[in-house]
Amino acid sequence: MLQKRLEEALNQQINAEMWSAYLYLSMSMHFQNEGRPGFANWFMIQFQEEQAHALALMEYLNARDCKVVLQPIKEVPTTWDSPKAAFEATLAHEKNVTAMINNLYAMAEEEKDFATRQKLNTFVAEQVEEEDSVRQIIDDLTLIGNDGTGLLQLDREFAARTFTAPQL
Repeated sequence: MLQKRLEEALNQQINAEMWSAYLYLSMSMHFQNEGRPGFANWFMIQFQEEQAHALALMEYLNARDCKVVLQPIKEVPTTWDSPKAAFEATLAHEKNVTAMINNLYAMAEEEKDFATRQKLNTFVAEQVEEEDSVRQIIDDLTLIGNDGTGLLQLDREFAARTFTAPQL
């Protein structure tokens, strides 16, 4: 059984992961409506990954004989001025998620909860990859600027991306 404080924090993280999923679903729909199916696909895969993160935390709480408490998901933005603006918002969001994961890890260390700390190791590593990936996309979008050919090429590259469930 987890300490109550850590159980509550993990439930808050589940809500944050579901909010992230909802945000990325919104971004996917935005790009679908903009006629950019590859960008829509990229964000749809992010949506699926965030759901997988939330489910992994729910399964972990259940395995530790804790109660999963699902909370309302707050409203998310629905439009972005450009692909670059959407990815800049994504990077800012992922940095916030990294901070939340780091806080959970620190709390697990304070509580000497080695099982939770171990579970969070995969989330810590995943956040490094997420931030790096989005930074690279922002760099590409900066180089492309408003070049339609470059945006089309990136859109096609994103269209080929497929979902692989993270091993959490």
